[in-house]
Amino acid sequence: MKTSEENKLDNPVWYSLLENHAAFALDYGNTKFYNPDYCPFGGFIYSENSSNAIDQYSVLSDNFFIVGEKPEISDAVKIAKELVCLQMIIYDKIELSIDVEIVKLTEIHNEILCDLVNLVQPGYFKNKTPLLGDYFGIFKDNQLVAITGERMKMNDFTEVSAIITHPDHTGKGYAKQLIAHVVNAIFDQGKIPFLHVVETNIGAIKLYEKLGFVTRRKMSLWNIIK
Repeated sequence: MKTSEENKLDNPVWYSLLENHAAFALDYGNTKFYNPDYCPFGGFIYSENSSNAIDQYSVLSDNFFIVGEKPEISDAVKIAKELVCLQMIIYDKIELSIDVEIVKLTEIHNEILCDLVNLVQPGYFKNKTPLLGDYFGIFKDNQLVAITGERMKMNDFTEVSAIITHPDHTGKGYAKQLIAHVVNAIFDQGKIPFLHVVETNIGAIKLYEKLGFVTRRKMSLWNIIK
């Protein structure tokens, strides 16, 4: 069931940093960024003055993303690329039998968690990203082989993120079981899960649709570098 709050998903970074993740925010007025130690994402509510905020943030991080509408930028930085994603949402729990042990990851797992994410999807995951939400993993022979967790959080929505399987362990159903576990845990918190997936990642999109996710809109990530 759709809610009246769902329009906040059009600007997920801004509302996450305004609501549940305010403690991680660097506030530049009309523009907010995550502290770069946690997540290289920013968002703005009005385009005016976004370029000044981007310049200030670029002193702290020389490679980051604005999520949502295209920002105004100064000559001090440039847009390296536009990464177009599908924003997908799910409205009901996933009914799926879990036949593997799913482990809640803690601080002691931080290094292997970061290593696995950056092996498969380098550039988004920072050493403190796991502090933004709960992360879960599957181990085989004492090796972390698959993970899924939570990233952006608002009062009513939580982003499912870092859906990663080690290349040597794909095709075993680990991702769908971890997604089901995380999605259902988010529903148990009284929130609605959503995620972002690159629009060309057809295999992942088909998996998410099979689990019950539907595409809500396209969402651009503007990669900004100095």
